[in-house]
Amino acid sequence: MLVVATVGLMSFLGVTTETSMNVTFPTLMRTFHVSMSTIQWVTAGYLLAAALVMLTSAYMKHRFTNRALFMSGAALFILGDVVCATALSFPQLLIGRLIQAGCVGLCTPLMVNIILDVVPRAKLGFYIGIANMIVMIAPALGPTFGGAVVAVASWRMIFWSTLPVAVVLLVLGATTIRQYTPTTPYAFDWLRYGVLAASLIAFIVGLNTLSSGHWGLILGLLVVTVIGLVSFVWLSRHATRHLFSLAVFRQPAFLLSFLPYIMLQFANVGINFLLPNYVQTVFAASSLAGGLILLPGSLFNGFGQPVYGWLLDKFGGRLPLYLGDLLFTVAVLVLAGFGNRLGVVGVTVVYLVFAIGRSMAFGNTVAYGLKLLPASYQQDANALYNTGQQVAGAVGTTVLALMMNMIHTPGATAAQNVAAGSQLAFVLLVLLGVGIAWLFRRLLHLPAPTEKLPTR
Repeated sequence: MLVVATVGLMSFLGVTTETSMNVTFPTLMRTFHVSMSTIQWVTAGYLLAAALVMLTSAYMKHRFTNRALFMSGAALFILGDVVCATALSFPQLLIGRLIQAGCVGLCTPLMVNIILDVVPRAKLGFYIGIANMIVMIAPALGPTFGGAVVAVASWRMIFWSTLPVAVVLLVLGATTIRQYTPTTPYAFDWLRYGVLAASLIAFIVGLNTLSSGHWGLILGLLVVTVIGLVSFVWLSRHATRHLFSLAVFRQPAFLLSFLPYIMLQFANVGINFLLPNYVQTVFAASSLAGGLILLPGSLFNGFGQPVYGWLLDKFGGRLPLYLGDLLFTVAVLVLAGFGNRLGVVGVTVVYLVFAIGRSMAFGNTVAYGLKLLPASYQQDANALYNTGQQVAGAVGTTVLALMMNMIHTPGATAAQNVAAGSQLAFVLLVLLGVGIAWLFRRLLHLPAPTEKLPTR
């Protein structure tokens, strides 16, 4: 538990700085004289970079020791902290965020892989819940922390204040982290990795370009995305080097848990970006209030994880998955119907319901999927869960930011336009909730796992 806590706290710092930046966007736009579509790359670019690192986690687990992976992640966070804190321009800030993304990209999969090494299958729900609690408390503190820092000091203090904590964790990890499985000198598949990375980058950049109206560029990026994905699948059929196995996609337990998992993450990161900016624009709330609206829900999000995991171990998947999705869907339905009349307090209460439901379904989706998967597929599945989580977060931020700002009614105020655009975003999340319920229904009817080795 000490090792899991150390690695988890390093991921916690990464997620805290990520979510704390969401409430600083208006301030950063004024500081660097850039638009909302540009400044949101602080979050979208961070999540994309973390996803590209997580793609390698199955390989990294086999090739390098737990201690080496942790120390590399901690070093990247410290370097990124310094680059961001001293940023004199937006490109420098973005570069620092991309460097820091390597910390979450390395440490989050490492934490789960350590649990998979030592925890019995029957207790995975509880222990993954503990791990999720460590990381998911960060969204509770991040926006509140960021709003408070901007209100009383400078956004740069977000990075200066986390720097000494990262140094302490680096020293602690160097003395406590052990190796539980042997490493093997695999050859890394740089070609497949490069093709897949180019495809993901083209996809995210294409989404961010939608608001510009440059349809030729958007079409070109879409073509690059499709060609990249097709090429990756073709190369994987003849691969002799290691990245991750596509055979895991032939496991229904993985596919039917992976899809709702990324849909829930899309909704979570997107709404965590949308709501602080929504209340600041629609209700003229302060940046501190924009961060505080997420605090109660995110506390339940984090501290409830062990309880939600225990529910899975004790009662099976039906109760936490169905109940979680129901709370999630009802909350976004209320936002879609009454969002601009709720006020700051009303939005806070509705987000509390959203966060409880989403977190109950989110962590248990992975735990339930891993319980049903043969052990030989679990590390590849973990790499894809984590990668999909980051990509879905980047897409969620981008799509909901576009929808929030897509309405430009003549004669309407900025607050009215943002309220109308956000309503469309909330309707999209309602549809996601319905789709997740259908996927859960199919997942819960799958049989117990049978062991067999994957074909790489």
